[in-house]
Amino acid sequence: MKTIAQCLKERILIIDGAMGTMIQRHKLTEADYRGERFKDWPSDLKGNNDLLSLTQPHIIEGIHLQYLEAGADIVETNTFNAQVISLADYNMQALAYELNVAAAQCARKAVNNFLASPNGKGTGEKFVAGAIGPLNKTLSLSPDVNNPGFRAITFDEAVQAYYEQVTGLVDGGVDVLLIETIFDTLNAKAAIYAIKKYFRDTAKEALPIMISGTITDASGRTLSGQTLEAFYISVKHAKPLSIGLNCALGAAEMRSHIEELSQIAACYTSAYPNAGLPNTMGEYDEQPEETAHFLEDWAQEGFVNIVGGCCGTTPDHIRHIAQKVKQFTPRALPVVEEALI
Repeated sequence: MKTIAQCLKERILIIDGAMGTMIQRHKLTEADYRGERFKDWPSDLKGNNDLLSLTQPHIIEGIHLQYLEAGADIVETNTFNAQVISLADYNMQALAYELNVAAAQCARKAVNNFLASPNGKGTGEKFVAGAIGPLNKTLSLSPDVNNPGFRAITFDEAVQAYYEQVTGLVDGGVDVLLIETIFDTLNAKAAIYAIKKYFRDTAKEALPIMISGTITDASGRTLSGQTLEAFYISVKHAKPLSIGLNCALGAAEMRSHIEELSQIAACYTSAYPNAGLPNTMGEYDEQPEETAHFLEDWAQEGFVNIVGGCCGTTPDHIRHIAQKVKQFTPRALPVVEEALI
């Protein structure tokens, strides 16, 4: 079986679309989120999508399967908020490890079932990416406008949360670890450190790391104020398999940033934009063929190695994207010269 690095040399890989968008289609109730195990939980659980890997695993597996059938090569685990810091909103910190294991197993089961099906045979290798979200607290910014020096969490607390998440994802059987939707690079550094520390502590063979940041507005900066180049330089020590952008922007607004990244990154590049910008109701109107048109342009220009979708995208978006980019060769890794100025 080929590794993901080997596959990236041969073709543009397709990462899946939005998990939350697909969960919303099921119109789940509070009782659905709770299931039998958590029916007496003291706080509301509706909206805790990560919990569904335990209470409604068939739904999560089904979503993964839809993306695989649409042409995805990489499916992300349902673990965007599955660490103690974010789970504190539901008083479910103790479930962090279990949730990550269960989510990884859901994704792995979907991949195995797909590859064993008539539709999956001959489609090539499929990979499970352990999704590591940005936390709901930031290390670089104060939540208190009257106290700029205050921080809601410490770096060590972030590392500890990520370390437990990584442990669960690896034990659940992921192929690659994806630090995504980064709006604060210091949070990402905590995740990188936790990953490196985990593999040092366990002496296991290290998994590849994918990193994906978020440009929040037309200024071309992350929420914590970094330019794209500064963000890349800040995390390239991790020697990631890929560096890219996702979320916040639609493809039309993301194009210039992806072009810039393709010129400075020594590793593979990824891009999975939203389905356009949200309308006044917070919904996404960009049609699959529209999103695919933008990503086809990026592939033709040689900007990308991994493409897919974020908020608002569906299996239809991924199907159109996969069909449009398959004719193009992947971006060749540049020879980047290191120099002191």
